[in-house]
Amino acid sequence: MFLSLLKILFFFAAVLAIALGAIKLSETAQPLFLEYAGTEIMLTPVKAVVALLVLMVLAWLVFKLLGLVLAFLRFLAGDETSISRYFTRSRERKGYDALGEGMLAIASGEGKLALDKAAKAEKFLDRPHITNLLTAQAAEVAGDTARANATYRKLLEDERTRFVGIRGLMKQKLDEGDTKSAMLLAQKAYAIKPKHKELQNTLLELQTREHDWKGARATLKDKRRQGELTKDVAIRRDAVLALQEASEVLSSENSVSAREAAISAAKASPDLIPAAVLAARGYIAQKNFRNATRILEKTWSVRPHPDIAAAYAEIVPDETPNQRLRRFDALLRKNPDHEESRLLKAELLLAAEDFPGARRALGDLAQAHPTVRTLSIMAAVERGEGADDSVVRGWLARALTASRGPQWVCDKCHNIMSNWAPVCDSCGGFDTLTWREPEMKDPAPATSGAEMLPLLVGPVNKGGTATSDPAAIADADAAVSDSEAPQQKPEAPAKTEIADVAPGMVPREEDYVDVDVDPSVTVTTRETSAEAGSGDESSTAPDRSATDRKDEQEAEFTPVRPDVEPPDSPASGRVS
Repeated sequence: MFLSLLKILFFFAAVLAIALGAIKLSETAQPLFLEYAGTEIMLTPVKAVVALLVLMVLAWLVFKLLGLVLAFLRFLAGDETSISRYFTRSRERKGYDALGEGMLAIASGEGKLALDKAAKAEKFLDRPHITNLLTAQAAEVAGDTARANATYRKLLEDERTRFVGIRGLMKQKLDEGDTKSAMLLAQKAYAIKPKHKELQNTLLELQTREHDWKGARATLKDKRRQGELTKDVAIRRDAVLALQEASEVLSSENSVSAREAAISAAKASPDLIPAAVLAARGYIAQKNFRNATRILEKTWSVRPHPDIAAAYAEIVPDETPNQRLRRFDALLRKNPDHEESRLLKAELLLAAEDFPGARRALGDLAQAHPTVRTLSIMAAVERGEGADDSVVRGWLARALTASRGPQWVCDKCHNIMSNWAPVCDSCGGFDTLTWREPEMKDPAPATSGAEMLPLLVGPVNKGGTATSDPAAIADADAAVSDSEAPQQKPEAPAKTEIADVAPGMVPREEDYVDVDVDPSVTVTTRETSAEAGSGDESSTAPDRSATDRKDEQEAEFTPVRPDVEPPDSPASGRVS
């Protein structure tokens, strides 16, 4: 407020001074005389003031013209001037416009246009760290890998763009499939920016692909320290890497280091089945059976697995089936209700020839969760209890199209692997294998259930039905219906006429009866010898064995009826 008042007072004071000056000049009668080359000029005070102002303006214009001339001369000499700054600003404006248009072209996937705009931006701008980056990205979009590679190498010369150049070369190596060179470039880039999240993930993936487990563990440690991973996930993945490192150390016959690494992995992640197995086998090699038993039982209580049972059996390899059954009881008690425990107990009882006990241990798994393993155990139980072969074949028929049960399945791409590995061999995912049953059904076997049904169910009786247990037939039919492959329906039983007369008698028309027989059975009349002239005929009966029927099929005899005129042949044995 006070400052505004001072400004107003100063303005009025200046106006007052000018007004008083003008009044004073108008009251003064003395003129101003100027004489130059004999010419005398007289100016009143007012005219003198006006002339002074005009002179000042002219002087200012002269100085400006002189400055312009000097600036033009300096421009010609190469010095920075207003003119040069004007043209520089114009070039920068054009360059940045081209730069923006090039970025838009890259975003829209127009590689050739982006290259043209990058060349224009490089022409007008003196910013190689920007224009080279635009050129490299435009070359990648246009598919010119050679130009992109050369431009990325230029970026390595500038400290500001060194990381970008290494990262670009790394991506090119990844696209080419050269993971080893890509990992070396990723390590150099990681040394420049160790907190780059994307680069950390890429480096960790490349290290696992190239089996650099020690380097992968160091990278994983940095990710955990920077808060990129939770504690549980970091411990689990470190255990996986330690296990794989131990496996490779073990293959180089350094059992001490391998055992220590495996034990460390098993302690860090008790549900890591391969770590527990490897650690237990290390203890077994040391004759330390107590620790081997303890670590296997701990893992079984968390996640039962057949490999755990196999390693548990290696602790005492020469025991009898009954002794093994008693020793495994401690393992089974750790997780008695699990399906794997029930299957293992049934198998142990089978080995001890306790078939009723195996059936009780298996319970209703054959109906609730039928798998190849479950149905095979049931077939073995039926065989051990003395059941008919057709019953056993019925269980095996169901096993043809049954699920294989839990397997190592990748959670990322659903690839199925026979053995555990830290990296999926299909998608390259790290620590993605889980012991579970695949969501999709296994493909049907090469031979469909319909084609194998006669072999699995058994021979055919007189009535044309299989001589097997009804339950076995139902199981076989269910196996055929579950098969996904296209199947052929079995042919319906054929009708044939058989003469119901004593041998040697000529049948009459009313003596023929219709009988159902299997389609594979051919009713034939075999001519025996010249003594058949008496009219004896031999026709295959429906109750003949399968071997006899097969021999008759191979012989390919022509069906003959006694009331039909046979062909003229001396071996026909017919009496006219």
